[in-house]
Amino acid sequence: MSHSSKIKEISNVQEFKKFYLQDSYYSTCTECNQLEYAQGNGFLEIVALEDLQKLHNRHIGLQTRRKFYSIILLSAGEVVEVIGHQKYSFGAQTMYFISENQIHSITSWSDNLKGTLCMFDADYFLLCIKHQITLNQFPFFQLDKIPYLSLSDREAQMMQHLFWKLQAERCQKKTFNDDLLVRMFLNIILLEAERIYQHKVTGESFNLSRKEQLVAQFQLLVNQHFLEMKQVNAYAGILHVHPHYLNDVVKEVSGFPASYFIQKQLMQEAKSRLIQTNSTVSMIAAELNFTDDSYFGRFFKKLTGFTPLQYRRAHQHQK
Repeated sequence: MSHSSKIKEISNVQEFKKFYLQDSYYSTCTECNQLEYAQGNGFLEIVALEDLQKLHNRHIGLQTRRKFYSIILLSAGEVVEVIGHQKYSFGAQTMYFISENQIHSITSWSDNLKGTLCMFDADYFLLCIKHQITLNQFPFFQLDKIPYLSLSDREAQMMQHLFWKLQAERCQKKTFNDDLLVRMFLNIILLEAERIYQHKVTGESFNLSRKEQLVAQFQLLVNQHFLEMKQVNAYAGILHVHPHYLNDVVKEVSGFPASYFIQKQLMQEAKSRLIQTNSTVSMIAAELNFTDDSYFGRFFKKLTGFTPLQYRRAHQHQK
């Protein structure tokens, strides 16, 4: 059996509960008003680490690839986890991050564990505020950057309060507009983490294999050039490698072909403009450098199941 075949793919909260928890019907907040989101509108889930430990199925050492983002605030205890291909030991007052599609495994958790796990996908974050940066621009979600922060007493208290507010607002929401406040607190947590990160971590060395370095460079180029460069061979030319080799390495490291990341970036940008602006579909197609509206419409529906207008009507904030 190949190494990659042992990796468990986890796409959403339901699969997370089924895989990790003895009780797959466990609710992280019995008081929450559970809004039923339209397909594709994203999810956010918050779990206390001490609760997670009680119900944990003890999949120690088993590799997973979560198709969503995770933020962990560790308040007490110790954990040893593998993020990507690096093993980390984290103690109290640590905040660490697991990016979308990143390989992850738990090596050990101490018995006195306390803290918070927040899971969310790109679509949920997309609806926070207009013209915000994308998730892959946060340094701690980038493959070639250190994925953790050591917090001071003041910083740890601030983050604990922000996570408490995030959970409190999530429990109190009753309408989709109420949920905007939850999304804004998620955005505040990420922005505050980035501010601390830039102050503390910038300049620290981080060792990657040559293949991981290539994938990190490719992802950075996609973030910068996805509007004008939509073919893998264009990125391979800049990186001075054969397109087939680039595709093979990206798939080996991330689990997805290189074209997936180009399409994903285009799709997130298209969704963002449909939801956050009043631009017509024709204007958005032109801004994304599609040759015509019909091609953009086919591309969008193939990846989402919706036409652009259907997606806008289903997901735009209620006024």
